[in-house]
Amino acid sequence: MKVIQVIPNLYMGGAEIMCETLTLELIKAGVEVVIVSLYNYETPITQRMVKAGARIEFLDKKPGMDLSIIRKLKTLFEQEKPDVVHSHLNAQKYAMFAAKQAAIPVCVHTVHSVAEKELNRIDKFLAKRFYKKDGVIPVALSDLIQETIVSVYGMSSDAIPVILNGINLSKCLKKSDYTIEDTVKILHIGRFSEEKNHKGLIDAFKKFHAVYPDSTLSLIGEGVIFDDIKKYAADNGLEREIAFLGLQTSVHQFINEADIFVLPSLYEGVPMTLIEAMGTAIPIVATNVGGIPNMLVNNESAILTSVDSDEIANAFLRLSGDMELRMRLGENALIRANAFSAEEMARQYIKIYKNGNQ
Repeated sequence: MKVIQVIPNLYMGGAEIMCETLTLELIKAGVEVVIVSLYNYETPITQRMVKAGARIEFLDKKPGMDLSIIRKLKTLFEQEKPDVVHSHLNAQKYAMFAAKQAAIPVCVHTVHSVAEKELNRIDKFLAKRFYKKDGVIPVALSDLIQETIVSVYGMSSDAIPVILNGINLSKCLKKSDYTIEDTVKILHIGRFSEEKNHKGLIDAFKKFHAVYPDSTLSLIGEGVIFDDIKKYAADNGLEREIAFLGLQTSVHQFINEADIFVLPSLYEGVPMTLIEAMGTAIPIVATNVGGIPNMLVNNESAILTSVDSDEIANAFLRLSGDMELRMRLGENALIRANAFSAEEMARQYIKIYKNGNQ
């Protein structure tokens, strides 16, 4: 079986990491995989994938709508003759038009976030055609995302398989010491974009820091609002307390060494970084949005809050003052992480690839 996965780029984000993880597991299972990145960006993910033996094709997409990409993809599909084309994010419109022109038998698209937010208005119009007329299979990352696909596209839930994101849990460095020595170390990993709610996180950290002056916040990631958020931290007098660490080739050591992992997003699908935190057994504070409540249970495996900065700050306060709570939440999150294995994710995708719309 040959599968071509098409994604806008392989920058450091949840969808990109999922694409990498799935690719490596498919290769282990004997599936031939070609990755197509619309843009010509070399990243830590591309470097890791090439090192692992994956093949990546870059299409040199121009900014904005670039119709030449459809032609390039059609030519590639006709040359490679894949059994499956699998798209991610807004690469869907290019990949699926080309796949239909090249008569690819099975077409799959992973919906990485709630359907209302995943695509713009025009892309949603095209996606509805792909799903309802062209037989493209939308895969939801959670039951909630499945419900949003039903609502937005008017589909039956029976036509929308749910496959949980998975990671290689063996790479996680399990936390064993929940003692906080002198400094409370809080960690966030995520793309610098509005939905990740960095400003709300900084507001929450400022309130917490007023009570715990010996505390730090580390932010891993890059993105379009990186400079704005760095300025916002400085404007709030927190330039020394907040570390902007940029992209990191591996985040496992950072998660292990932190005291609290936080994900304050305004909306989410099934975040890969959250699974990595769960696999590390670190206590987690996350907002009760998107697919997160399907992953974690409030006061059992995490503290789930609203997006209100006071609630997030109070969660930091609870965890900082209670080692038993930190340990209990972390250990329960680790147990829950076993449902999000890379092997199980790949097995379920292979089943869809083989069965198509049957």
